[in-house]
Amino acid sequence: MAAEALSYVREGRAAAEPRPASTVILLRDTATGPEVYLLRRRQSMAFAAGMTVFPGGRVDPTDSSIADSWSGPPPSEFGDRLGCSADAAAAYVAAAVRETFEESGVLLAGPSDGSVVADTTGDDWEADRVALEARTLGFADFLHRRGLVLRADLLGAWAHWITPEFEPRRYDTAFFVAALPAGQVTRDVTSESDQVAWLHPASAVQAVVAGDMLMLPPTYLCCRDLIPYDAVADVLAASTEREIRPILPTVRVENDLAYLETT
Repeated sequence: MAAEALSYVREGRAAAEPRPASTVILLRDTATGPEVYLLRRRQSMAFAAGMTVFPGGRVDPTDSSIADSWSGPPPSEFGDRLGCSADAAAAYVAAAVRETFEESGVLLAGPSDGSVVADTTGDDWEADRVALEARTLGFADFLHRRGLVLRADLLGAWAHWITPEFEPRRYDTAFFVAALPAGQVTRDVTSESDQVAWLHPASAVQAVVAGDMLMLPPTYLCCRDLIPYDAVADVLAASTEREIRPILPTVRVENDLAYLETT
């Protein structure tokens, strides 16, 4: 990252256009406080290789076509929180639910407004997850075929980060919080990670500070922001009041060293 930042500043390269993406801070309660689900991306990945991240990824074109399978606050409400149009917000939310299923096996959807799928560990669910990941099955088609509605009310908008301009691959990412639905379990299924874990946010932050774990700034700061909360319900309640503004870190070069800064 430092090499990319220095090259960008010195060569005056044009910035790449950021692509819309979503990520979900998946949480569960334990006797010692909330834990967050984290994945370590494989070293072979083109973006954030070796970094520990939340489930997430790019918005797919099919994510914009789930309007008739939507339950919960309208997209315009999410748009107001994230500072974007209702259509863009709907795609962010859909991508968040789809990517969480693809990367953890957890599905924030159900057969009705007040229900959630109880178990997604069967072979038929895994076949659909693989097809979604391979983009041979569209998310809207998946929901329609199974008679499911996306439970937007299970997501809380939490943050909005834009990848710095020096990065060759850039993303305009909406961060959401969600509780692990009762009955569902996370599974180490995605081909993009080589390690998964449930950790207390404070433990994750300590591991980064100690140099035992690598995180991009948004992941690290989101974990740090979660430390004060005693229960997942408290996090979800806080998400409704949280001020969200787009954060675009900038690079400052001093004595041949590159520093990331946010305002």
